Amino acid sequence: MENLKNVAPLEVFNWDAYEIGASETDISKEELEKAYNSTLNNVNDREVVDGTVISMNKREVVVNIGYKSDGIIPLSEFRYNPDLKIGDTVEVYIENQEDKKGQLILSHKKARATRSWDRVNAALENEEFIKGFIKCRTKGGMIVDVFGIEAFLPGSQIDVKPIRDYDVFVGKTMEFKVVKINQEYKNVVVSHKALIEEELEQQKKEIIGKLEKGQVLEGTVKNITPYGVFIDLGGVDGLIHITDLSWGRVSDPKEVVELDQKINVVILDFDDEKKRIALGLKQLTPHPWDALNAELKVGDHVNGKVVVMADYGAFIEIAPGVEGLIHVSEMSWSQHLRSAQDFMKVGDNVEAVVLTLDRDERKMSLGIKQLKQDPWETIEEKYPVGSKYTAKVRNFTNFGVFVEIEEGVDGLIHISDLSWTKKVKHPSEFTQIGADIEVQVLEIDKENRRLSLGHKQLEENPWDVFETLFNVDSIHEGTIVELLDKGAVIALPYGVEGFATPKHLVKEDGSQAQLDEKLEFKVIEFNKDAKRIILSHSRIFEDVAKAEAKAEAKAKAAAKKSSAKKEETPVIQNQAASTTLGDIDALAALKEQMEKGK
Repeated sequence: MENLKNVAPLEVFNWDAYEIGASETDISKEELEKAYNSTLNNVNDREVVDGTVISMNKREVVVNIGYKSDGIIPLSEFRYNPDLKIGDTVEVYIENQEDKKGQLILSHKKARATRSWDRVNAALENEEFIKGFIKCRTKGGMIVDVFGIEAFLPGSQIDVKPIRDYDVFVGKTMEFKVVKINQEYKNVVVSHKALIEEELEQQKKEIIGKLEKGQVLEGTVKNITPYGVFIDLGGVDGLIHITDLSWGRVSDPKEVVELDQKINVVILDFDDEKKRIALGLKQLTPHPWDALNAELKVGDHVNGKVVVMADYGAFIEIAPGVEGLIHVSEMSWSQHLRSAQDFMKVGDNVEAVVLTLDRDERKMSLGIKQLKQDPWETIEEKYPVGSKYTAKVRNFTNFGVFVEIEEGVDGLIHISDLSWTKKVKHPSEFTQIGADIEVQVLEIDKENRRLSLGHKQLEENPWDVFETLFNVDSIHEGTIVELLDKGAVIALPYGVEGFATPKHLVKEDGSQAQLDEKLEFKVIEFNKDAKRIILSHSRIFEDVAKAEAKAEAKAKAAAKKSSAKKEETPVIQNQAASTTLGDIDALAALKEQMEKGK
């Protein structure tokens, strides 16, 4: 044993006595004990010393510390070190030099714990790697035995990649780096991920040092995200942005690659400081515009698929990586403001006409309305003045209604051409958007691509008849349907409306006519061209009063004249004249007067 000292043999020894079994020698027992004890180490209880592993089995480890007996330590105390072998030096804590059975009691666990706090702090300060044994799972991570201390290993610090199953790490011995210590609560946080990152960082430096732009490397698809694909280049990751996966549009990178797939990529750029590497996949194939049919020209018809929609138009892919824009104005001959979504959607297959083609700029504009004839080329023949059609109401303005007879053929019905009789303040009172309405072509404006239309012209002008019915001084029953500051609107028979000013709404008792009141009205003005009828209620009784007053005045004047004649002396005129009843009455009166005089 290493700790045993070489002792010289005794020069004087009684071999005869030894042969007959006698124990007496010239050396005393005390001297023998002293010589024996001098060969052993001096140890004390509750002391940490180094020992040597002299044997092992599945349960125990036998350790020699140079004492008169060896100590036995449970193997479980060495589980943090699965590489333990015979001959290794280990530190042990002497609990008892000799128990009741004369056994030396040692503990490796306590020896580690005695020095553990100093070692943990030194490991943090020196950023050294230490071994630890993962004992069990806990909330958010694992419990690790390091130097006999229970340290916390967060789940995020186990590996550089997300861990799905923590249980597979229980019972494993791994290397860790102390990343945080709480001195007050004696809490220790360790990381295994930090070791991996340091190794990867070193690998990255070596790999990036050899990178060149344009270099083609083989890599493995490590992760797929909505914005791109991460490629493992053998210890360092690079990113293929979604726009660099294909010359065509890619909505999901999974359409192009799959996990763990090995692919060739080209290095587009890299940053020495940030360690970012930009990769490309589409750059390994020629640009589709370069392979576009050289005979394709403006006016040709092409077929493609709608890949992107916007309010202003749709992008059509006629070949992978070759797109053309159909502007919303090239989707219909109609001039109404409409969205491209009204005509097509993503995924639709469409036929279009090439309008412009710029191979240098790799731009192309397309149109689909050109597949149909422009209706305004033959507008006079198709929609002559006076012809009648059913149109669709598209929009309102304060002055009229915009309608569409067919796609691309628009017209305006002026608010005055909606009805012969009804006074329309806003078109929404008469019709609604999306409704059908009968129209007649009044005028064609080919230059501005607009028709002037009428709705009331489909019926005869009732004002020709109203002129005979609502003549001045005629009286009609009407209902007040609207009161305004300047007067009232009165609904008359046959659906016609009239107007009366406030002074003509005064009733005979002096009160003012009210809304919804039904009264008689006299026509005081009729204007056929302006379609205006002016009415008065008060004029009815005012005219009657005037007539009565006139009649009374006339009667008074007649009576007065008659009285004056009676007072005059009658004179008999000698003239040839025919006798009238008045003369006879006068003569009779004269005779009576003369008789009274006698």
